[in-house]
Amino acid sequence: MKTLNFKFSKLALMVALVGSAFFSSCKKDNDVQENLSIADIVAADDNFSLLETALNHAQLTGTLKGEGNFTVFAPNNAAFAAAGLDTDAKITAMSAETLKQILLYHVLPNRTPASAIPTASNTAVATSANANVFVTKNANGVFVNGATVLTADVNAKNGVVHIINRVLMPASGNIVQAAQANANFSFLVAAITRASQGSTNVAQVLSGTGPFTVFAPTNQAFINAGFTTIASIQAASPATLTNILTYHVIAGRVLSSDLTEGAMPTTVQGGKVTISLTGGAKVKGLGNTTSSNITTTNVITTNGVIHAIDQVLLPGI
Repeated sequence: MKTLNFKFSKLALMVALVGSAFFSSCKKDNDVQENLSIADIVAADDNFSLLETALNHAQLTGTLKGEGNFTVFAPNNAAFAAAGLDTDAKITAMSAETLKQILLYHVLPNRTPASAIPTASNTAVATSANANVFVTKNANGVFVNGATVLTADVNAKNGVVHIINRVLMPASGNIVQAAQANANFSFLVAAITRASQGSTNVAQVLSGTGPFTVFAPTNQAFINAGFTTIASIQAASPATLTNILTYHVIAGRVLSSDLTEGAMPTTVQGGKVTISLTGGAKVKGLGNTTSSNITTTNVITTNGVIHAIDQVLLPGI
């Protein structure tokens, strides 16, 4: 991930969440700890030991210990482990400035209790990292960038904590830039480049305003589909690649929390894909005999979201 330049200025961003609906599907912590700061709550809970290390390394402990009204979406230790940051050493090996940017992406510069969250999908909320998170409340629970709120409303004297099950990563670029930065998508990038040599500039479209959702085949997915080398992709017809690639794109931002069993969203190509959730999230093309597993979800970009998949989706006839 590229390091974004950011100057921390007492978390002065303002955010307003509309609505008065309560979290109905996530656990609430009724133990008001208003004599403790957010930093104190983190330090007192063994399940936040990695978050405590991260706050110390990023020099944000003092901020969350001091005066103010903050909301923190707090990843627990399991969330850090899932992000590959399962030890103090791995966390402290990161650039303090990069880590600060990530942590500020979990902070809202006001107190936002559960009662302020609307029943809606992907409400954009400005964070103290000067980038939006997307908050969803639906029948399945409450989610931030697709991460589940496990416990809401842990109250502190300087704000409120909502515990989540995943570390949130701010966007490092648009969809094309995010793909270019990931070695597992080098075949996809080659396909986008080759397709853009035809009548449709696919790279320009996927770099545009959007938002878009891309089911992004990994390199192995392309190899399994018969594109065994990047050279074979470069030799393919741009029109053929455009037809395939646009079949992997849905208009709008569809996070994992928006996926529903049996949904058949229409792609930019015009055909439909089918979503299934049994045994894990999957997506199937009309021309595929089996569903593709969604192996990585909710890679946030400046113009949408990427979900990695292990098969190339085929639009059929």
